[in-house]
Amino acid sequence: MGELYELPDGWEWKQISDVLSDIKTGTTPPKKEQKYYDNATISWLSPSDFGEHKELSNSKNKINQIAITDKKAKIYQPNSLLLVAIGATVGKIGIIRSEASSNQQITAMMFKNNIDVDFSYYWFVRMKQKIIDSSSAATLPIINQTGIKSLPFPLPPLPEQQRIVSKLDLLFKKIDRSIALHQKNMDEADLFMGSVLNNVFGELEEKYPLKSIGSFSKVGTGVTPLKSRNDFYENGNKNWITSKATNNDYVYEAEHLITEIALNECRLKINPIGTIVVALYGQGKTRGQVSELMIETATNQALATILVDANQSINTYLKYFLKKSYIDIREKASGGTQPNLNLSIIKNIELPLPPLTIQQKVVKYLDEISKKIEKIKSVQKEKMASLTALKASILDRAFKGEL
Repeated sequence: MGELYELPDGWEWKQISDVLSDIKTGTTPPKKEQKYYDNATISWLSPSDFGEHKELSNSKNKINQIAITDKKAKIYQPNSLLLVAIGATVGKIGIIRSEASSNQQITAMMFKNNIDVDFSYYWFVRMKQKIIDSSSAATLPIINQTGIKSLPFPLPPLPEQQRIVSKLDLLFKKIDRSIALHQKNMDEADLFMGSVLNNVFGELEEKYPLKSIGSFSKVGTGVTPLKSRNDFYENGNKNWITSKATNNDYVYEAEHLITEIALNECRLKINPIGTIVVALYGQGKTRGQVSELMIETATNQALATILVDANQSINTYLKYFLKKSYIDIREKASGGTQPNLNLSIIKNIELPLPPLTIQQKVVKYLDEISKKIEKIKSVQKEKMASLTALKASILDRAFKGEL
C-alpha cells in the first residue's frame, strides 16, 4: 500500500488494535472425539469455505455445542470479520451474520460499536496484498494476531462508513454481475469445445480399434530435488516444472531452475519439446489436467510424462483425447483426502488410434475450433481483468474519501 496517505477532515489513522473489541483464532476439536461432531449444527469454517463474496454462509463442516462447552472450539458472534491467516489463501476475508466457529487457520475479529463491520471488510479486501506480503512464508504463509493488530485502519465517522458501504455494495454488485456474465461465456465456450471433442472421438471409437497409451508411448515421471540442498538450486540452469504447469495448454517456461548436480544425483530426465504431461495429483481441478511441453524440462513426481512414438501417433492428437477424457481420468484416481493418479493408470488409458493421416486431419480440425474458442475466452478474460481493476480503483478512492 506504501506510506500512509493524508485522510479527509474528520478521518484519522488508527491501528486495527484500536478498533477491535475482541480477536480470536480458531481451533479444531479432536477428530477422534465423535461427540464433538454428532448432530452438529454450528458452522465450523475452514479456508475452503471462503469465496469472492462478502458473506460466509453455510460451511462444509459443522460441530456441536459440546465442542464449545468443552473449550475444544471457539464461538464467534454475529457480524464478526473472519480472515484466513494461515495457508495458501492467506488474506481471504468474509463476514458471518450468525454464530460460527472455525479451525486454526482462521482469525475472527469483533469490532467496537463505532465500526461498521462491512466497512472493515472492504478495507481488508483493499489490504489483501499487504497482508500477503506481511505473512511469513518459511513453510506456510502466516500472519499472526500481532501482525493483524498492527495493520493500519482509516477511521471516518460511523455515518460516513455506512454511506461508503452502501455505495460500494451497489457498485460491486453491478461489477460482480458483469464478471459473472463473462465467466458464464467462458464456461459455455469450454462446454462447446468439450462437446466437439466428445463427438469427434466418439465417431473415431466406432471406426478404429482402441490402444493403450503404454503400447505406443514411453510413460514416466520425475522427482523433487531436496529443497534443503542449495547446490540443487543455486545458479541452476536446467528447467524443472510441477503440476501447476498444466494450468495452461502449453508449457513455455519453467517454474524453477535446478542444477546439473540435482539432475544427476536425483536421476532426473530432461523431457523433449512435444512431450505430453498429465497432472497425477494437485489441489482443486489440477488432477487430470494435461499440457504439452514447448521447452525442454525435467518434472516433479506429480506429473506423468508421455513421449509418443511418432510412427504411431501425433502428440497433439493424444493431448486432445486426454482433454476430452479429463473427468473420466480424474475418477480413476484412488486415495483419501487427496486422490492420486499413477503411471499404471495413465499407461492403461485406451483411445482410438487411426492412421497418422487421419490423426493429422483430426488435429487440424480441432486446432481451428480451439483457436476460435481461445480467442473468445481471451476477450472475456481481458474484460474480467478490467472489471477487477475497476473494483481496486473504486476501493482506493473510497478509502481516500473520494467516493
